[in-house]
Amino acid sequence: MDFKDLGIIDPILKALEEEGYTEPSPIQEQAIPHLFAGRDLLGCAQTGTGKTAAFAIPILQKIVKEKKEGYTPIRALILTPTRELALQIEESFHAYGIHLRLKALAIFGGVSQKPQVDKLKKGVDIVVATPGRLIDLYNQGLVHLNNVDIFVLDEADRMLDMGFVHDVKRIIAKLPEKRQNLLFSATMPDGVHGLINTILHNPIRVEVAPASSTVDSIEQMVYFLDKNNKQKLLADLIKAGDIDSALVFTRTKHGADKVVKELVRLKIPALAIHGNKSQTARVRALESFKAREVRVLVATDIAARGIDIDELSHVVNYDIPNIPETYVHRIGRTGRAGLEGKAISFCMYEEMQFIRDIEKIIGKNIPEAPTQPYPMEVFESDPVPAQRPRSAPGRNFSSGGKGQGRPHPSGKKGAGQAHTKQYSSKKV
Repeated sequence: MDFKDLGIIDPILKALEEEGYTEPSPIQEQAIPHLFAGRDLLGCAQTGTGKTAAFAIPILQKIVKEKKEGYTPIRALILTPTRELALQIEESFHAYGIHLRLKALAIFGGVSQKPQVDKLKKGVDIVVATPGRLIDLYNQGLVHLNNVDIFVLDEADRMLDMGFVHDVKRIIAKLPEKRQNLLFSATMPDGVHGLINTILHNPIRVEVAPASSTVDSIEQMVYFLDKNNKQKLLADLIKAGDIDSALVFTRTKHGADKVVKELVRLKIPALAIHGNKSQTARVRALESFKAREVRVLVATDIAARGIDIDELSHVVNYDIPNIPETYVHRIGRTGRAGLEGKAISFCMYEEMQFIRDIEKIIGKNIPEAPTQPYPMEVFESDPVPAQRPRSAPGRNFSSGGKGQGRPHPSGKKGAGQAHTKQYSSKKV
């Protein structure tokens, strides 16, 4: 099947061809016909599957067919959790609608509202917004939602993670009751089901991969090591030349800055992107990374959501996330659009439970790195290093000092025989 078979109009087909798209992805193939028919839709898809185009194309086609000359109310509203994702979706609307006389605008906080307000006053057809700034502008009487007839809630699971559920409900209450509703989410935690019941009416469900699964084209690997060796291993991997470009995830803003500082000290170009950075600095860092002016972008989860980088070779989990679904979102930044990618995780002793939780939710074991230059030596939260074995623990620890874990690549035995606990990673 190609895009023409879906009934897409020529101006959009031309734009898709110019973007290099030859055939629809599974979620596009399944979702677009239902959206053309006006159905509400629940889309469950992992990142990198083409879901933005799955809703952007029908929205553009519907609006351009019904657009009246000289009148430009907001017809479609897309709510998204972060400014980076809002900008990415706005860029997609511009790309797919380049041959249409439609206007799309991203509105978000952290920057002056004046440029956004000026564009709103001139008239826009499509608004992509983060909840906080949208509510602020609505309360000022600067944005009007009474003509919205297509509403999209994107990254619903992340909306919940970031505490936006009440803002989302406030915005929905301002919308016309008669409208088409779309909800997309990579994972389906309990809170998302509550939103589904609130927003959607007799929806079609489109699921192109099991919830919380990971893309097959992504090669996953974990290094078991101690905290003080994470910086060394990251620098070694980058210097070895195996990493063309890496998006590195840290748990905290301070941690991101610290990693960048050390990489720059070692003459490895790197930039950080997180909530304490100004929007201008964040955009500049992302553009520098996309242009390959820097090889490493270090980010926190909130700042990185929505980053879409062509041919990103590696994602590095410098800190293992304590929420398994976050791992899925992180590594989904690579291996996009059918391309291959690698996801490398650095796991210290305190994070091993997180790895087990991740393996349960993705339904597979994450292979251990074949070589380990910095084997884990610390097997307690308050270790006495001199008493620790000098080999990587693998996944199996003995109980009560008996048994044996995975051997060290050098051939040494005894991994995990002291100060360890039972650890296993069963598939579910």
